[in-house]
Amino acid sequence: MGSITDDEVIRKRLLIDGDGAGDDRRINVLMKSFTKWCHSNFSPEEGFSQYQRMVTSLAQCEFSMGKTLLVYDMNLKEMENYEAIYADIEKSITSAHEKIAECKKEIQRAKRIRKNRQEYDALARVIKQHPDRHETLKQLEALDKELQQLSHIKENVEDKLELRKKQFHVLLTTIQELQQTLENDEKMESDDTQESPMENGD
Repeated sequence: MGSITDDEVIRKRLLIDGDGAGDDRRINVLMKSFTKWCHSNFSPEEGFSQYQRMVTSLAQCEFSMGKTLLVYDMNLKEMENYEAIYADIEKSITSAHEKIAECKKEIQRAKRIRKNRQEYDALARVIKQHPDRHETLKQLEALDKELQQLSHIKENVEDKLELRKKQFHVLLTTIQELQQTLENDEKMESDDTQESPMENGD
C-alpha cells in the first residue's frame, strides 16, 4: 500500500469534518464510545442500544462526508465553467479591439474619401464651365460615377462603425452582468458557509 501524502491526509480530514459543523468531534466521540463499548460490561440490552447509537452516528458522518464530496465536485465543475466563460470573454474582448482598430482605419479612409469628393466637386465645377467639349463631358460622367461609388462606400463604412459600436456596448454590458453574477454567487457561497455551522449545531 502506497504512502499517504500530507495533502491526502488534509483532504480526508476536511471531508470528515465537513464544513466545520462538528463531524470531527462526532468521530472522536464515536471512537471513544466504541472503545468504551469494547471494554465495558454492558447488559445485552444496553450493549445493543449503545451499538445502535454508534451505527447512527457513523451513518451521520458518512452522509456528511458524501454531501461534502458532492459539494466539492460541484465547485470544481463551476470553476471549470467560469474559466471557460472567462476564456470566451477574453476572446470576445480581443475580437472587439481588433474590430475597433479596423473601424478606425475605415474612418480614416472615409475622411480621405470625403476630402477627395470635395476636390472632385471643385474639379467638376471647373469642368462644367466648358460644356462644349465632348471629352470634358465624358470625364464629368466618369467623375459622377466615381463620386456615387465613393458616397456608397462612405455610407457602408459609417453603417459598419455604428454596428461595431452597438456590438461593443452589448459586450461590455454582458461582461458587467457576468461579473455581478459571479459576485452574487461568491456572496451566496460565503453566506451558506456561515449558516452551515449554525444549522448543524442546532
